[in-house]
Amino acid sequence: MSIEKAQFVSWFRSASPYIHVHRGKTFVIQVNDKVIHSDEFTGLVHDLALLTNLGIKLALVFGTRDSIESYLDEKQANSEYHNDIRITDADTMEFAKEVAGRLLMDIQAGLSMGLGNTPMSNAEIRVNTGNYVSAKPMGIIDGVNYEFTGKTRHIDVDAMLDKLANGEIIVLPPVGYSITGEAYNLPAVAMAADVAIALQADKLIYFMEKDQQAVFMGEKQANQLNQAEAQGLLTRVDGRSDSYFCLKNAIEACDNGVERVHMLNQEQDGAILNELFSRDGSGLMITTSAYDVVRKATSDDIGGILDLIKPLEQQGILVKRSREKLELEANCFTILIRDGVIIGCVGLYPHPDDKVAEVACLAVHPDYHNDGCGNQLLDEIENEARRLDINQLFVLTTQTEHWFLERGFNEASPGNLPIEKQALYNYHRNAKVLIKKFEV
Repeated sequence: MSIEKAQFVSWFRSASPYIHVHRGKTFVIQVNDKVIHSDEFTGLVHDLALLTNLGIKLALVFGTRDSIESYLDEKQANSEYHNDIRITDADTMEFAKEVAGRLLMDIQAGLSMGLGNTPMSNAEIRVNTGNYVSAKPMGIIDGVNYEFTGKTRHIDVDAMLDKLANGEIIVLPPVGYSITGEAYNLPAVAMAADVAIALQADKLIYFMEKDQQAVFMGEKQANQLNQAEAQGLLTRVDGRSDSYFCLKNAIEACDNGVERVHMLNQEQDGAILNELFSRDGSGLMITTSAYDVVRKATSDDIGGILDLIKPLEQQGILVKRSREKLELEANCFTILIRDGVIIGCVGLYPHPDDKVAEVACLAVHPDYHNDGCGNQLLDEIENEARRLDINQLFVLTTQTEHWFLERGFNEASPGNLPIEKQALYNYHRNAKVLIKKFEV
């Protein structure tokens, strides 16, 4: 993605919370050779170089299917498939090795271009490739001999992790070698899943053609699915299609410890940046855990809470809180996390002798004001208050009175507050006092 400097700085600032979340993580990315031969290739390698410079560890697996198809068309040779996997004869295998080497050099050349027109224009990108993947023949399935089509036998995880730790991008062709020295053509989609599983990668990212991705991205289809939902989607996809094969491997990766799988449109410029560094992404994500998580805060969450509430403090909507104060009161806060980033928070401060509690610092990121996140947080602390035998909540607010009134709070006066809170009431701020009583 070629980004002008001003655009880059603007993007970098908006993405900074996600940069912190992803730094040090391991991603396996799979692309086909069609994108390598396209106008989008330069933008993609810039994006990959940028991710590496942000501290993300990358292993790239590329495919050779289109190049092999073109070769066979020129030779007027037939290409047979079984279960959407090519049957590779000896002649085709020789060309597969040749095209894999050519594409590998194209990718290395692309990554050597660096990040022109950005503040990282002088960054050096180190590319590494090697015989990390050993293979074995796929054999005979349903009576069909796959000949030189193979599958992953072993992945040298320790060697790969060592190179990734040094900041190198590992590029893997879809060719594996047997212990007897034979080369096998490996389906790149399956190989990428095998590599992600072996590395226990944090993310597996598939780039696919627009029409293939469209199979998953219908109007009624959510763009985040858990494993069970993805399995349900698989039953509705044509079992003979590339989309089916990709989704099947995505589910298998999740079943074997890969936390997130993303399926992106390779024709969309900057798709991977939008997916990783924006709140709602640009493709389909399959996850092994809940996308939205509500939990009690810890001291490790203070930075994210401060990022969330700082704009509201500057506007005078919330009372300013220091980092030190928040660290001392972290156990009073409940947070809402979306894909690793805090997008909402609320504090509950009990006064147990009076069986009342204060609702404080309820904040939701502006992008989610209409998503019900505030309701979700309020419901959570109301349930917590009931567990603490609290029968009344109160809130002090200057600009969100109507939001609380619509949710069962009623107007009151400072004299209705607990005695210790009355002593702290700021008459200069003149906040509205609202109270909600629970049914006993």
